[in-house]
Amino acid sequence: MTPSVQRLLIANVVVFGLQRLLGDALVEPLVFVPQAILTRPWTIVTYMFLHGGLGHLFFNMLGLFFFGARVEQRIGARDFAQLYFASGITGALLTFVLAPSHAVIGASAGVFGVMLAFALFWPKERIYIWGIIPVEAWLLVVITTMFALYSGFGGSRGGVADFAHLGGYLGAWVYLQLRERYSAKRRFQQRMRQAPQVSDRVVRMPPSDLRLEGVHALTREEVDRILDKISAQGKGSLTSEERLFLSNFVPPDDRKSWVQ
Repeated sequence: MTPSVQRLLIANVVVFGLQRLLGDALVEPLVFVPQAILTRPWTIVTYMFLHGGLGHLFFNMLGLFFFGARVEQRIGARDFAQLYFASGITGALLTFVLAPSHAVIGASAGVFGVMLAFALFWPKERIYIWGIIPVEAWLLVVITTMFALYSGFGGSRGGVADFAHLGGYLGAWVYLQLRERYSAKRRFQQRMRQAPQVSDRVVRMPPSDLRLEGVHALTREEVDRILDKISAQGKGSLTSEERLFLSNFVPPDDRKSWVQ
């Protein structure tokens, strides 16, 4: 189990146990009431750790466990935690805008955000609803979005925080877009596009001669992409920036011939 998923599971279970012991004395100051957002702003986060019953807790934690581990492995513990809380906060804010009279508890917005991330990373992955019905991840997101829209705007699923669910999807999508835009990989690619131009001649150096010890994962991913391009299209297909980039990983004696 990954670190952030484990911490969130433990925190939710512990808070649920405290709910059973303390009842309204704990719930009252932590539940998100949209009309009280200005006087109790902390509740846009704390509501995510409260649940209406054991079944509510179980299914939210099941979704967090099932989708969360792979997403956290993909983006890292810190980004995963930020994604989760961004989804939950956006779920609260969308509820404030579209359903200001509805109090909200539960981790569903955060879990829905994680589910959206899973579907974006592995859209064709099959999810088995009730352990029986196979649905691809992208389709599961579409179906749950349609249900939430129908129910939120006049359907009949009383007691379900539909706008929190939709807000979870929205928050996760915005977070992932911003993460991609400002990621280290994108900044690196922008710097490479601004690199000085070099001539088109490239020596036939085998990829095994590249020095990749201790290279950061993002940099190695870019190296692998360029090597795949060489394998598929030949070295002549490389741009000047790509050849200049690879020159950083060849022995010093061969560097000049690689980029010329």
